[in-house]
Amino acid sequence: MLNLQKSIILAAFIVFCAAAISCSGGSPQARENRVRSTDSHILYAKRLEIERSEGYSQVSVINPWQGAESVIHTWHLVPAGKDIPETVDPREVIRVPVKRVICMSTTHTAMISALGEAPSVCGFSGTGFLYDTVLLANVRKGLIHDVGYEDNLNKELILKLDPDLVVVYGVGSESSGYVGKLREMGVRILFNADYLEEDPLGKAEWIKLFGSLFSKEEMADSIFRDTEEQYVNLRGYISRNTETRPGVMLGLPFRDTWFVSPGNSYISTLINDAGGNYLWSHTSSQYSMPMGIESVYTRALSADYWLNAGTASSLEDIETIDPRLAQLPCFRNGKVFNNNRRFNSGGGNDYWETGAVYPHLILNDIASIIHPELFPEKEYIYYRKLN
Repeated sequence: MLNLQKSIILAAFIVFCAAAISCSGGSPQARENRVRSTDSHILYAKRLEIERSEGYSQVSVINPWQGAESVIHTWHLVPAGKDIPETVDPREVIRVPVKRVICMSTTHTAMISALGEAPSVCGFSGTGFLYDTVLLANVRKGLIHDVGYEDNLNKELILKLDPDLVVVYGVGSESSGYVGKLREMGVRILFNADYLEEDPLGKAEWIKLFGSLFSKEEMADSIFRDTEEQYVNLRGYISRNTETRPGVMLGLPFRDTWFVSPGNSYISTLINDAGGNYLWSHTSSQYSMPMGIESVYTRALSADYWLNAGTASSLEDIETIDPRLAQLPCFRNGKVFNNNRRFNSGGGNDYWETGAVYPHLILNDIASIIHPELFPEKEYIYYRKLN
């Protein structure tokens, strides 16, 4: 996966493979049978713990790639100039606040930007897929360099940029090669598992990780509390004022296969909280589920709305992929919406940037689509109706 945004927009149809990645040597240690600490400052995220101690913080990233089991990466964030505690392994130390960061996903840059730390981003994997205008301006100025992708990663450039930290995400065995090589070269690698969170608030809560990295814990906590309050209030308003739950389908087929998001996914949770009935809400999986077009088509006949229609920018695009799709009732009724309203010419989509930080805005969009009576004359932020 190239970056989180690109993987979903351009390769959302690929089933990601799980694999184990060694955590020996200078990498964070893997520990088994860990129980979430009651001292953690994390409320919703299932794959992150942050414990603040006297003089430093301890960050634990739990099962940081698809298919990982009983894997914990632990880092100790020690303020610059402070002595490393005797009980802490120096190989597990990140000096904070970090000043120079390379990121592999737009969700990472969005959270960094929300904290006012965009100037710290010195490298990114696929700069053409950024949406943030400040970051794009920094790319044009030569302040942010494109470091490439995975096996084609420009390791020499990364070393030249001299980052304090490279923030990556793990999808499977394809991630182990470049991560391992960077570690061997002495680069600090931090896995971020926000994209694996099933709860929108859990994903948004990863801003607390960046708050700790930039020594802006209070600011990150404040941003998240505001998001949490708005999300919970909106979800409650929807629940109290809806009696029906329209059926919702997602996605597009790719080469005769439809990779369906499972019922325990991030987007399924958003649809449920928005007062919808996701057609595959009864399923559960760690991966997208490959299904034949005929199987999806049969179930999709009961869909009232069609959301997140892949790369489609018009109804014609969908019909071109498979003419049968134009016969679906939701298609014929003009109830197809895509999450690409804030989309730039380079392929950047703000849905995958600020949408990760502010899921209540996505929730409001989806609820406004499937329950327009609740939000008269609401203007969508991330979505648009396909014609």
